[in-house]
Amino acid sequence: MRHQTKKHTLGKAQDQRKALLRSLATELFVHGEIKTTMARAKALKPYAEQVITLAKKGDLNSRRIASKYIFDKETGKFMDLSTGEVFDKAEDNKKLAPQTVLRKLFLVIGKKYSSRQGGYTRIYRIPPRRGDAAEMALIQLV
Repeated sequence: MRHQTKKHTLGKAQDQRKALLRSLATELFVHGEIKTTMARAKALKPYAEQVITLAKKGDLNSRRIASKYIFDKETGKFMDLSTGEVFDKAEDNKKLAPQTVLRKLFLVIGKKYSSRQGGYTRIYRIPPRRGDAAEMALIQLV
């Protein structure tokens, strides 16, 4: 019997499911919102909120744990590490580092939700997908 073992399996093996959630969470943090199926959005919500809670702590151990849950890819922008300010291109007079998803998560998103006690994401229903009429959702950071 499967008592108290509720999880969103998404019809995938564990390694495929972890990779899917990791990539969805990464894209959510890069773009702020993504359009996906309702089942994937419901599975992503607790996953992403757990990572944001780690970002609120902001210590080194939380950063290392969060790096297991998201892909740390570059976003193509540059960021001042002391202020968290984002620039489109590198400037000569300032020392800027490339913006990665992990840096954005801890310097921008974590500080944004520092006073919030949960509920960092919101799911909206949108019209079904045209090809297979799958129930679609828009998940975004609040």
